[in-house]
Amino acid sequence: MADSPSKSKSNSLIHHTTTTKGGWNAAIFIIFVEFAERFAYQGLASNLVNYLTDFLKEPTTTAVKNVNTWVGVSSLFPLLGGFLADSYLGRFNTILLSSLIYFVGMVFLTLSVSALRHKTLFFIALYVLSIGEGGHKPCVQTFAADQFDDDTPEEKDAKGSFFNWWYLGVVAGSTAAVFIPVYLQDNVGWGVGLGVLAGVLAMALGLFLLGIKRYRKEGPTGSPFTRLAQVFVAAFSKWRVQDTLLHSNNFCYSEEDKVEPHHHHHHHHHLHVQPKYHTLLHTRQYRFLDKAAIIDEVDVSNKARNPWRLCSVTQVEEVKLVLRLIPIWLSCLMFTVVQAQGHTYFTKQGGTLIHTIGPKFQFPPASLQGLVGVTILFVVPIYDRVFVPLARKFTGHPNGITVLQRIGVGLFLSILTMVVSAIVETKRVNVAKNHGLIDDPSAILPMYIWWLLPQYMITGVSDAFTIVGLQELFYDQMPEGLRSLGAAAYISIVGVGSFVSNIIIVIVEAISSKAGEKWLGDNINRAHLDDYFWVMAVLSAVNLGVYVWLAKCYEYKKVDVDERSNQEGSSFNRYRSGV
Repeated sequence: MADSPSKSKSNSLIHHTTTTKGGWNAAIFIIFVEFAERFAYQGLASNLVNYLTDFLKEPTTTAVKNVNTWVGVSSLFPLLGGFLADSYLGRFNTILLSSLIYFVGMVFLTLSVSALRHKTLFFIALYVLSIGEGGHKPCVQTFAADQFDDDTPEEKDAKGSFFNWWYLGVVAGSTAAVFIPVYLQDNVGWGVGLGVLAGVLAMALGLFLLGIKRYRKEGPTGSPFTRLAQVFVAAFSKWRVQDTLLHSNNFCYSEEDKVEPHHHHHHHHHLHVQPKYHTLLHTRQYRFLDKAAIIDEVDVSNKARNPWRLCSVTQVEEVKLVLRLIPIWLSCLMFTVVQAQGHTYFTKQGGTLIHTIGPKFQFPPASLQGLVGVTILFVVPIYDRVFVPLARKFTGHPNGITVLQRIGVGLFLSILTMVVSAIVETKRVNVAKNHGLIDDPSAILPMYIWWLLPQYMITGVSDAFTIVGLQELFYDQMPEGLRSLGAAAYISIVGVGSFVSNIIIVIVEAISSKAGEKWLGDNINRAHLDDYFWVMAVLSAVNLGVYVWLAKCYEYKKVDVDERSNQEGSSFNRYRSGV
């Protein structure tokens, strides 16, 4: 990853680190912070639907919508948090402030379910947590990765190991949360369950402050949107230019203030004194933006380059990178709609099944979500150590399959999740009918909760493919200076997917009410959940078809080969265009 600023400070996307500290001695503290945040978030989210229905007495569909809305808002705030961190506050300050907000929100949430028992305070505290999530999610991983310097071979090697341990910490925190706090919430009390989450957050905040002198910090770099906006303004100001291909020899490749047209594409010698800023090659997609890089008579007559009228090819290509990711982002929304079922309707299903182990132990239905994390812990090493080497022999690709193919496999598996869920739900409803319990939604059916294991396990496998693939895509294919926002954009897929899930529920309720018996009612035995899951499977299949078409048209980032060969220690994309 590049670390040097460009010569034009106003347009710089990359910022020098301000201290020589860092490495594992610093990163380990940040991993604990992420573990605690995942532990707290999952410990609340995985069982929230049960609190809303059992204690606040909300109808099932209302509770599901409230959970989806909260998850959605929590996943959209990182877009604002990432922008503020990159532009004004810096990552360290953003993490510190958001951790304090998150802790305060959890304390108030604990009070609202115990000492105060106040519904309004409960929902206010929930959304205070969302604000804390907004600053935390886009910054913590990036800040931890900042502790390793790509220019130092030892630290560069350690950085590769760091990402493995980071992902392990995330999954471990999420998995532990659905066993310990959820058990306490169901069997001891919600006050105790949420109090444990608040205590873990307090300890993590203390650990984070303990390492304050070890961190390598980066200051804010200014608004990254300015650089993108300049391309659109410059392209619009040159809208009279007819054919960009005719002017391809008159593109601006330099970002220096002086305007110098270059009549060839081998431009690695004039971009920067230290060209660690990755030079991107020109592509044919979105050609209307190429006008921003064409040097016309007005540009030549100017003594200095006007960044709002003339942009470099690299700058134009950065905008194209962002535009290419938008259709992929949209086509993955249906995947997150399917994943949202895990902490809503799947949990409600489990509540109607036998979930006792032995004579006394009650296994919390929400704890089955831990199986997703356990599955991921097994699948990721197998994928890395077995699947990738095997696939590499057939495809010749260094990663076995491309990142878009990896995401596509996960999208296909999400269809399978819905198909299996529909079949199991049909079985569950038939059991209710055969035992005369169809009109008693609170009754425990003579069917074990372990019937739900397959759908949770397939969810875990699909996560290992699509979620990890999306993380890689939005990190690797975003411009370097937009990577915090890239992380936020990937997270926002989950948020918008939760809102889409709400919209689908409203549409399904409206259509089914007009057609006869309303789906998704409070009586889960008559809610037609199996039909709802089949609808989701069909929508996911249509979505997969659209995704495959988009992936075939996708063009990966292309870095100047001449510059790459001259930059040892830098990380460059090696993907071929297309899927």
